[in-house]
Amino acid sequence: MSKVLIIGAGGIGQVVTHKCAQRADIFSEITLASRTLSKCDAIAAQLAIPIRTARVDADNVPELAALIRELQPKLVINVALPYQDLHIMDACLETGVDYLDTANYEPLDIARFEYSWQWAYQERFREKGLMALLGSGFDPGVTNVYTALAAKNYLDLVEEIDIIDANAGSHGHPFATNFNPEINIREVTATCRHWEDGRFVESAPLASKRVFDFPQGIGPMNIYRLYHEEMESLVKHFPSIRKAQFWMTFSDNYLKHLEVLQNVGMTRIDEVEFQGRKIAPIQFLKALLPDPGSLGPLTKGQTCIGVIARGLKEGKRKQVYIYNICDHQACYREVGSQAISYTTGVPAVVGAIMMLSGTWHAPGVWNMEQFDPQPFLEVLDTMGLSTTVIDGGDWPEL
Repeated sequence: MSKVLIIGAGGIGQVVTHKCAQRADIFSEITLASRTLSKCDAIAAQLAIPIRTARVDADNVPELAALIRELQPKLVINVALPYQDLHIMDACLETGVDYLDTANYEPLDIARFEYSWQWAYQERFREKGLMALLGSGFDPGVTNVYTALAAKNYLDLVEEIDIIDANAGSHGHPFATNFNPEINIREVTATCRHWEDGRFVESAPLASKRVFDFPQGIGPMNIYRLYHEEMESLVKHFPSIRKAQFWMTFSDNYLKHLEVLQNVGMTRIDEVEFQGRKIAPIQFLKALLPDPGSLGPLTKGQTCIGVIARGLKEGKRKQVYIYNICDHQACYREVGSQAISYTTGVPAVVGAIMMLSGTWHAPGVWNMEQFDPQPFLEVLDTMGLSTTVIDGGDWPEL
């Protein structure tokens, strides 16, 4: 059993804390820390077992390091903002503690997603005998593991992947985001990139639209192509991939509101002067929109996230579709959060279990697809996210 420090008390932090508390056989002591102590205390009050809470500024490396030294955890689970990844990695290096996150670093002032900043920590973690596991959410995270599973069990050569993320749920608000509004809008409005013939090809965000018929009764929905970070690591670690795309569903209502907000400048990340002070419009917009944590009791429907992998098996072209379907209301009944937070938080806990048990552990900085997918998926199934594999089938080329 091991001590763990969870940093971040948003919707994902709530799920991670609940799921860690369910596994007292792994997590002997849990501390939840955030800049806002009251959020940590509110989550702690939901649990059947006692945990510690603490206030910490995740942008302050000395403060982080002091807390880690006081607690002496075996692992830090970072579910704070992506802007804070490097600060938390620095604190882990300083204190000699393993690190895990769910999303790659991005600078506060540039809407740019890439792993280069974190991959640059490779030698420092390796030299100290520490492990950093990057992107242990669902996408990135489980989608990386699904790709590794396709390469291990179903295809001799993976040549194409389509990662497809559907939120077939509804929360009743005119406009709201299912996770941090600032991160969500930056991601959706960023220039689209997909991998084709050895390079990333850029296009306008959401310019490519398809209809995809989702399984198990969800049915056809519009999907739009955008850039997502797992493509960067997947094409690096599976160099046989010739084409990689990421697709996500958006309602017409969401896109209409987003277009208006963009047109009036509310999605800008650069600062403007307002009444004698500087403010980034997107941060003001975040304050106006519903808190994603409040959507749990309102959201009904399902998510469906998966990977279609195509390639060769015994010299013949073949494809496999590997996916999960998650119910919003079932998640809320279990941990008080909707499925978007659940599908990110549960894989973070499973990644922690892989590291703490020694099943996945090696010094350095790693992405999810670099390890054996089977043990991760076996534990994921017991933790509430099952995997369905359709071996073959007539799935469309997107």
